Amino acid sequence: MTHTIIIGGGSGMGLALARTLLAQGGDVTIAGRSEDRLATAAKELERHGHGKVGTVTADMGREEDVAELFDRVGTVEHVAVTAADATGVYGPTTDVDTATARAVLDTKLLGAWLIAKHGAGRITGSITYTSGINAYRPNGSNTIMAAANGALASLAYGLALELAPVRVNVVSPGWVDTPIWDQLGMDKQAAFADLAKRLPARRVGTPDDIAQAFVSLMGNGFITGTVLHVDGGHRVT
Repeated sequence: MTHTIIIGGGSGMGLALARTLLAQGGDVTIAGRSEDRLATAAKELERHGHGKVGTVTADMGREEDVAELFDRVGTVEHVAVTAADATGVYGPTTDVDTATARAVLDTKLLGAWLIAKHGAGRITGSITYTSGINAYRPNGSNTIMAAANGALASLAYGLALELAPVRVNVVSPGWVDTPIWDQLGMDKQAAFADLAKRLPARRVGTPDDIAQAFVSLMGNGFITGTVLHVDGGHRVT
């Protein structure tokens, strides 16, 4: 039976991944910054899954939290990182607060590096990070997030060599209907409908679409140092 830590497992894509793994009989530990959100998610997962569910409150941008996470969990087969925070990030670069930009890099990039630093020797199977379409199709209003997401690919390439035979990969979603959109103050449904007309897949993604991609990478022992694009064809439009 496998055990997976899902950082960001309290909602959205991480929660969908937890459901999928539990349905397959695996154990999961969901981690995130909100204790209340984790508790609510754990109650839901325990009702529907077959494996064991654990929770750890942790901010992956804080080294002491990441170190404590692995001290508590110990050896684990897989780590999936789906945590994201877009608060204050969108807009012209001249309008984005520098502290906000640093926080994005602390969580998205340095936090990903901290997972490798403190998980080395304790992770036996794989690490999978979450990037995003804006790394490949920036739209002029999310430049610091695009930069952080793009850097994850280079991080994964280096770690795939450094941590081998542990595998390190990245899932790069397109637009996915998750709670993060509620932070952006926009008409989500209108934006989704407009994009769906232009995507080859003719729809935006769901959390389950991304969960399936994570499971594929985690389960295939011959995939490492790879970015898997799950974007409905967004990159080619």
